[in-house]
Amino acid sequence: MTGQTRRGRPRSGEQAVRRQGALDAALAELVTHGIEGTTMQAVAARAGCSKESLYAWFNNRDGLLSALIERQAEQVNTAVSAALDRPAEPRATLIAIAENLLRLLTSDASVALNRAAMSSAELAALLLRHGRHTTGPLVEAFLARLADAGLVRVEDPADAFQLLYGLVVRDVQIRTLLGEPPPSIRRIRADARVAVDRFLALGNQPS
Repeated sequence: MTGQTRRGRPRSGEQAVRRQGALDAALAELVTHGIEGTTMQAVAARAGCSKESLYAWFNNRDGLLSALIERQAEQVNTAVSAALDRPAEPRATLIAIAENLLRLLTSDASVALNRAAMSSAELAALLLRHGRHTTGPLVEAFLARLADAGLVRVEDPADAFQLLYGLVVRDVQIRTLLGEPPPSIRRIRADARVAVDRFLALGNQPS
């Protein structure tokens, strides 16, 4: 026997792969049809699994969307952490973070998940907790380390990140949520550089 238990059930590794496939299918449904058109039946059909499996893995549609939000946030925070840990001068690291934020917040997946979260206070709270409220402290800790090393002048890392976030995101995310085309990769890169240079010019240069 390979890949199955004695009773014919998939092994845990195979179950995990199938569960991830279901999340991929749910995200595709959400991007294509929005929250109202995303049903457990449609996700099961796209994923090639049964509705019973979906309910066993996620309990209900909100549980499925919650798992999607958590997975997306984990991927983003892993990317931010990797950028923070990569040896580079501070400006280059901040630009990489700014690019990641803009790519994320204007991506099809993020737009779909944000629109879905607007339909539920619980999903909105989850999105904030695993998104902004997790990513923020990662960058704040990085800014604090830079300040301790004398590389930037930051009095309050939380305030500094809020300033950086505002300069980077501006109204781009809300305009994308409202239906405007997302910025191109070239525009994102240019905007990230401008935002970081403005951030550094606003009193955050080395002391």
